Amino acid sequence: MEILKAVVLGLLQGVTEFVPVSSSAHLVLVPWLLGWEPPGLLFDTLVHWGTLLAVVGHFWRDWLRMIRAWLCGLAHWDWSDPSARLMWLLLLGSLPAALLGYLLEDFFESLFGEPVWVSAFLVVTAVLLLLSEWLGRRKRTTEDMNWIDALLIGLAQAAAIAPGISRSGATIAAGLLRGMKRREAARFSFLLSTPVILGAGVYQVAKAMAESGAGRDWVPLLVGFLVAAMSGYLAIRFLLKYLEMGRLYVFAMYCTWVGVSCLIVAFLR
Repeated sequence: MEILKAVVLGLLQGVTEFVPVSSSAHLVLVPWLLGWEPPGLLFDTLVHWGTLLAVVGHFWRDWLRMIRAWLCGLAHWDWSDPSARLMWLLLLGSLPAALLGYLLEDFFESLFGEPVWVSAFLVVTAVLLLLSEWLGRRKRTTEDMNWIDALLIGLAQAAAIAPGISRSGATIAAGLLRGMKRREAARFSFLLSTPVILGAGVYQVAKAMAESGAGRDWVPLLVGFLVAAMSGYLAIRFLLKYLEMGRLYVFAMYCTWVGVSCLIVAFLR
């Protein structure tokens, strides 16, 4: 893979993983539109790890606080600390994606080769964002969450394994539909991404290394990883600031425009 392509795809992954417009859709549709060879499983995994570094880098204090409180809760069997409780909710919310990804791995992988389905799922993302803005009450915080909230948001994350359904878009929308404030829903969404990206990344790297052999140019892979990490960190900061006042309509419009445009291109081809 050329360095320029690695930069472009790393930038797309970093920005669109957290901005609710579907990173997987962009990693499928941009190479398809430009006639590029698909980047491959190892590159896709490493740019996802770049976004993992971004979210851990932004929320490391939260993670340290939650892990410390959770371990203390295990020792004393006391879950009154909100940070320990949030850790349990994140673990529960991670289960649906882990189970569905494992059970339906082949099905989801087949969708990555179908630009028509990816484009259609982008429109689904737009609908989810619109519904969440229309129906969400936006009053609750993460401290008000219960296990039903975590499970439903986790199911939204599981559905977003399908390329074109934005992971951040689906989980933020689910949070809003459960009455959460925009910024609080985004914060839970970003924290929830950490276990899933880490677990999937370990599995996919092992799989990719077994399939790829020894002769591989690591420079583009490293470039894509670093670009995804830096752009992902900036995207998190941008979206959290934007959602203090802004709404999701602009992202819904973008997903609709890209999805419909790519459907037209697919049918013309």
